[in-house]
Amino acid sequence: MELYSEIILDYFKNPVNKGTIAKPSGSALEHNPLCGDKLRIDLLLDKKDKVIEAKFSGEGCAISQATASMLTEKLIGKTPAQIKKIENDEIYKMLNIPISPGRVKCALLGLVTAKKAAILCKKSTK
Repeated sequence: MELYSEIILDYFKNPVNKGTIAKPSGSALEHNPLCGDKLRIDLLLDKKDKVIEAKFSGEGCAISQATASMLTEKLIGKTPAQIKKIENDEIYKMLNIPISPGRVKCALLGLVTAKKAAILCKKSTK
């Protein structure tokens, strides 16, 4: 097994940032009807409009859940505008494994959800 395949399995079995934020600045829920993956991403912004906390919840395959976990780590410190500019290629590089056409939606579900959460973000009063 390749190192990155092992890393993806580890993120799937031991996710980071799993859960929800009680009062998020922005939150979005997405569903991949092709495979049944469901994902919610919550973002909490500070007064400088930067993400100070990112959480994900949901269920799905190892690729979608591991990617969401990895992505939440990368969202910390970014503004909603920066999140909206993240390209698909950045996700593929982060995963560092070949993604078959049938798994592209699984790999990108976290990014789609994060971008929608970023669009819905309200400025923090904290």
